Amino acid sequence: MLRYPNLHAEQVWRQMRWYAVGLIVLGIATTVIPVVSRSWHFDRTSLLWLSYVPAGLMVVGMLTFYRRRCYIQATDRGLVISVLFRRVTIDWDLIRSVRVQPLGGHFQEGRKKLIRPISRALMNRPAVFVRLKDDPRAGRLPRQLGRQLATSEMVALPVKAADPLCAEIASRLPERSGLNLGGQKRRNRGR
Repeated sequence: MLRYPNLHAEQVWRQMRWYAVGLIVLGIATTVIPVVSRSWHFDRTSLLWLSYVPAGLMVVGMLTFYRRRCYIQATDRGLVISVLFRRVTIDWDLIRSVRVQPLGGHFQEGRKKLIRPISRALMNRPAVFVRLKDDPRAGRLPRQLGRQLATSEMVALPVKAADPLCAEIASRLPERSGLNLGGQKRRNRGR
């Protein structure tokens, strides 16, 4: 069972890590330079600037925690989608079909205002689209996962390896009637 990292968390990591590094460098530089120039005199201002270093380390820790907690995994119980403090399992019998297409397809005309700046960089990246059956359990997913990932009928999962995840999900679906079974297995049409 492979874990596929969510690209939203990867994008947050890529953009925000420089702020954390900046806090650490700023804290060290603004503490060391005045102390050295005043012949090693340490005062309150130096202590204040030095507090930027643990703040930067805390930001790095939170970003790393967020990056490790956001993943998608196909298990025997269902499709597990983990976002920061919540882990949602979608039962296999709730999934109608699965396909791979660019993430921009998830944000149609009515949903363009929901695009966060983090998601804009991922619009052309492949994502796994999981179409859900009409079930009351599917109505709770947007509230549990957030509107960036889910609607009541579709879940869009931006991952690096979209094709292997799609194949793994498709192999676990109980009903294969919604999938293309190839030319030799199609039903004959009456003419």
